[in-house]
Order: sequence, then C-alpha cells, then structure tokens
Amino acid sequence: MSDTAAIELVGVHKDFLSHGDTVQAVKPTDLAVGQGEFFSLLGPSGCGKTTTMRMIAGFEEPSGGTVFLDGNDVTGVAPHKRDVNMVFQSYALFPHLTAYQNVAFGLERKKVAKDEIRRRVGEMLEIVSLTGMEKRSPREMSGGQQQRVALARALVNGPRALLLDEPLGALDLKLRQQMQIELKRIQREVGITFVYVTHDQGEALTMSDRIAVMEGGRIDQLGTPREIYEKPATRFVAGFIGTSNLLDGSVDSVTGGVALLVFGPEEKVLVPVPASVTDGAKLEISVRPEKIDLSRDAPAAADCSVLTGTVREVVYHGTSTNYTVRTSAGADLVVFDQNAYSAEDLAGPGDRVYLTWSPQHSYPIGVRP
Repeated sequence: MSDTAAIELVGVHKDFLSHGDTVQAVKPTDLAVGQGEFFSLLGPSGCGKTTTMRMIAGFEEPSGGTVFLDGNDVTGVAPHKRDVNMVFQSYALFPHLTAYQNVAFGLERKKVAKDEIRRRVGEMLEIVSLTGMEKRSPREMSGGQQQRVALARALVNGPRALLLDEPLGALDLKLRQQMQIELKRIQREVGITFVYVTHDQGEALTMSDRIAVMEGGRIDQLGTPREIYEKPATRFVAGFIGTSNLLDGSVDSVTGGVALLVFGPEEKVLVPVPASVTDGAKLEISVRPEKIDLSRDAPAAADCSVLTGTVREVVYHGTSTNYTVRTSAGADLVVFDQNAYSAEDLAGPGDRVYLTWSPQHSYPIGVRP
C-alpha cells in the first residue's frame, strides 16, 4: 500500500446478477488517490465510475477486494462511519432551511458549540463566495449558488475526502464552466482530497490533477490531463478525450527512434517509437486536429509528416475553423485552424491540400517499450 494514499483500492470489484448471469460492473481494480489530490473518474454511462465511487463511500459493498481510507481498512464499514462526504447532482438541500442552517446542520447534529458553528460556517461560506447570503433559502438562490451551499455543507465537517458525483450536471453550460474553475479554487483552499465523477472530458481536463479513464468496468488509462490527452494509451481513450485522428500503417524503417510510414511517393508519417518497434511492425497512430497544418502548397521541410487529400467539409466555429480532409491514406482527418490572424478559409470543399505536422505530435497507440 502507498504510505501517502488518502484513498486506496486493492483488487476491488463489483458483480451484479442479471437474468441469472453474473455481470462485472467494476473489474478488479487497484487505485491510489493521493492526499489533497483532485482526482477524476471519467468515462461514458455504464463504465463503472459511479459504482466505484459508491464503493469508496460505502453505499455499495465490493464483491471482493479492500477499500482503504488513510491506510485504514474500511471495507464493510457503514457510510456514516467513514470520514468522507458526498455531493450529488441534485444538491439535496433542505428547502425549509436557510443557507446558513443547511451548512450548519451537520455540526449541530454533532453537538458542536454554537460559537464554533458560527465561526466554521462563516469561514466556509466565505470560501464558496456566499458571504451575505446566509439568510436566503434554496428557492431564492440560483443553481450555482445552491451547488455552493451543498459544497459548503459537505466541507464544513472537515472530511478526509469529498466525493462528487456529476455535481455540475444540472447547470447550464456557461455556469458549469464557471463552477469548474471555482471548484478547483475551493479544493486548493481547503486542501481536501476530491474524487470527482464525470462523463464530461472537458471538466476532467480543466480541474483534475490526475484522471482515470474508465470503459467497460476497467481503467483504460491513468495519468495527468496532459498525459492522457497527448499520449492516449488505447483507441478508446484517443476517441473519448477530445477529437483524435487515427491512422493505421506499416513501419517502412526506423532511424534514431523515429519510425517512417510511407503512404505514397511524397506522403509519409514520422512517429517516435520505443526500441521494441522494428521494420514491418503494424502501428495505429493518434494525432490531434490542432497539431496539423493545412495548406494548398507543398511543404518545404523534409523532417515532418506529410499527407495529401481533398477537403470534404469546412465548419466555422468562431474561434476556429474545422476542416475534414479525405486523405490519400484512405482516412478522414480533422484539422482545427484557429482564427487568430484571419477569418478567411484556408481552403474550400473539393480543394486539394497538404497536411503536415511535426513527428512529436504523432503518438503510437498501445505500444509499450
């Protein structure tokens, strides 16, 4: 076990019976979340992320394995005896109580002194930017303000960890984006471990120190937002995290740790590879749309990947223009061109274009040293 883990799962799995058959909602999982870390469980509906969180909270009993909180085995311990709190999408505020009373509720149940309650509730309302709104009822507050009250109520008891299950799902897009920044700020201020469940990859990338991408009841990849975005470990991760272009090919040669894949007389892809990749190896390569340059002119540089193709679609998105190009390699590649200097399109449907990018922006999926 890790000495520094706030939360640790060792061989934890969850089985359900469905029509007489055993279904593994969560396959055997080992996972350690560090003290004070903002950790996200990310994946589509049904991937097992919420079940994993509920096993940490104690609302679901694992079918096997061990759950540790701060090094203590809490497998089988009731939820109210675990030093964690949970925030849900529905907020679950008491409608007949004020914001102050909602936040103070848990402290009053614990018979904390009134002066101490006033101090701690005041501090927490200040942290979530609700000072001056103590007397408002939930119905007098916006969705974002209600979410802040729910956060303050969960944090005021000083739990070892806070578990958040899709907490921003009920908010509109602009407010959700604002709350993402606020949540990260609050987490840094209070210094408590956050475990955040979401299906929104933008949320996870914005807030997390590390992300576990889940699919089919297992963790496909665990890493920092940058690692997961830039170096997806599987085809699923490459497609689920943002937009990714995928290319298949055979290695023509490897020189200085860079593989050459040839697709035509002037068309090639260069990709850094470990020593385990040799001539003739089959590779699946990921390259992000914003890494690709699109031009009607042939590139002058020889040390870059080059494909040719025909523009099929041009979509204007305000901050960027997105191009879909059918390449000679037989794949449709998406290119994002940021509208920083010109609002003019680089090319139109039917135009023949060159696509170029640096070797370091190609990443071989599923290749291990």
